[in-house]
Amino acid sequence: QVRPVECGGGSLQAGGSLRLSCVAKGYTRGSTCMVWYRQAPGEEFEEVAGIATADGSVYYADSVKGRFTISQDNRKDTVNLLMDSLKPEDTAMYHCMEGQWGDGVCYPRAGDDYQGQGTQVTVSS
Repeated sequence: QVRPVECGGGSLQAGGSLRLSCVAKGYTRGSTCMVWYRQAPGEEFEEVAGIATADGSVYYADSVKGRFTISQDNRKDTVNLLMDSLKPEDTAMYHCMEGQWGDGVCYPRAGDDYQGQGTQVTVSS
């Protein structure tokens, strides 16, 4: 059983773009969706975007809607998060998680095995 692995983080100035990727064969062990969360220092986890593996349905947090785009590759083992027009408040550790899809939302599965260790995004003004 292999945990999701994120990559693509970095440091950049406000207004720039980054693409995060998450490799996870969650569909091989019963997961039906993937979700990106982020956590800034001293803050709670914030849900960013989710995608259903079966049909590619997506949703976004209001704070990123119109700027971030979540997608999956044809083999459904990589989920990407394209982040445009980045702001300093987007600075956080970004994690991808496997989940179960229901009612248009991806509910993360419990346990460290379903969560990646994260990739840091730092946006300066």
